[in-house]
Amino acid sequence: MNRQALYLRPDPARVIVRPFKPATEPRDLNPTDKTRANHIVERVLALDPKVAAHVLADVLENFQGRHRNLLETFEARADVMEQALAAHGAFSKIQRQLIGAYFLNEYSFEASALFNPSIVPHPDQSDAPTGGLRFVLSLRAVGEGHVSSLTFRTGTVAADGSLTVDPTVRLASSPRIKLRAASPHGDEVELTFNPHEELSERVIFPITDSQSNGIEDARFVEFSDGGRKTYYATYTAYSGRAIRSELIETSDFQSFRMSPLQGTAAHNKGMALFPRRIEGKYAMIARQDNENLYLIYSDDLHRWDGGQAILKPQFPWEFVQIGNCGSPIELDEGWLLLTHGVGPVRKYSIGAALLDKNDPSRVLARASEPLLHPEASEREGYVPNVVYTCGAMRHNDQIILPYAISDTYSNFATIKIAALLQAMS
Repeated sequence: MNRQALYLRPDPARVIVRPFKPATEPRDLNPTDKTRANHIVERVLALDPKVAAHVLADVLENFQGRHRNLLETFEARADVMEQALAAHGAFSKIQRQLIGAYFLNEYSFEASALFNPSIVPHPDQSDAPTGGLRFVLSLRAVGEGHVSSLTFRTGTVAADGSLTVDPTVRLASSPRIKLRAASPHGDEVELTFNPHEELSERVIFPITDSQSNGIEDARFVEFSDGGRKTYYATYTAYSGRAIRSELIETSDFQSFRMSPLQGTAAHNKGMALFPRRIEGKYAMIARQDNENLYLIYSDDLHRWDGGQAILKPQFPWEFVQIGNCGSPIELDEGWLLLTHGVGPVRKYSIGAALLDKNDPSRVLARASEPLLHPEASEREGYVPNVVYTCGAMRHNDQIILPYAISDTYSNFATIKIAALLQAMS
C-alpha cells in the first residue's frame, strides 16, 4: 500500500448560516405567553427606521464576504417564520430582513473533523486527462456539538495513477429544499444546489428529524442499471437518540433525493450497495449484529430484510468486530470487499476479502494481515488509532483508497490490484 501526502484537514473558516432558535426560559421566569423570539422581534420593530437600516448595513458589511446572497437568505428565514411574525403586524422590508438576520447563526461545519471519505468517478469527464479520470470525493464534516454533515471535493487521477485534489472554494452553501414528503417511515426530501456553485461549496446539513444530530459515513457508489448510471450512497442518520440507515440518490451531485430505508437490516449502520444488480436483485453488504458482515438481497432498493452472514472475525486484528469499508469493487477475479477490523485497544485497520462474482456469499480469499493500519504519525486525533474509509475506486490496474485518520482528517493510498490479490492468496 502506497500512502500519499494529500492531507485534507478540517478548516474552521468554512461556514454556512443555519437557523437560530433562542432557548425558551423556564415558565416561572417567563409567566407570559411571549417567548424570547417575540421579544427579539418587538425590539427590532421598535428601532427607528434609520437605526434599523444602519444595523442591517453593518451586518452586511461584517458578513457579506463570507456568504452568497445574504439579503435573500435573511428573507428566506423570515419566510419560514411567517406565521410567528404575523402577530406583529406589518413591517418594512428592512425590518423583515433584519429580523431574519437575528434568527440565523454561522456554523463552522468542519471545525472539528473532515473524515470517512468515499470516492466515485465524476459524472462529467469532459476535462479528464488522457488515460486518467476526474473523481468526486465525499467526506463527513463535523462541527460544533459533534453534528455531522456531508461535503465534497473533486480531483484527478492521472494515467500513471498520481492524484491531485482541486483547491477548495472559500464559500460554502446549503441546498434549496424542493420537496419534503412525510411518510410513516420518515421524511423524504429533494434538494438542489445552484448549478453555478462549485461542488466543494455544497454542504448537505441535517434536514429531517431522523438526521437532526448527523448525516454520517456516506458510502457512495456509481450504480449501473441497463446503461443508466446513478450515484447512490447509504448513510447513517442519527437523531441524537437513535440511528438508522438512509439512502441518498443523485445523477449530477447538484440535485439529491434522500429517503429512509425500511426493513430489519436498516436498523443498524454500515450498509454498502453493490454497484449493479446480481441475478436481477439489488445486493447489499451490511452488519446487522455489530460483529459480522452479512449479504442481503432485495427486489426493492428501499427495503432490506434478513441476510446471510458471510464474514466473521477471524484474525487477531479484527477479533472485536468487522465491518465493510464501502461498496464492493468489481474485478475480473471477483468482488473486492474492503473491510475494517477492530483489534486490541480498539485499534482500527483496513483489510480485504474477495467474493465470488456470481455468488457473493462465497468467500474466495481473505487477507490475513491488514492492508492499512495506523502508523505512528497517524495515531493521534479525536479518536486515536483509527484508519477508516467509506469507499475506494478502481482505476486501471490499481485501487484508489481515500481514508480517514483518527476521525480527524483524511489522506489517500494506492495499491496495485495484482499486489492486493497476492495479499489475499
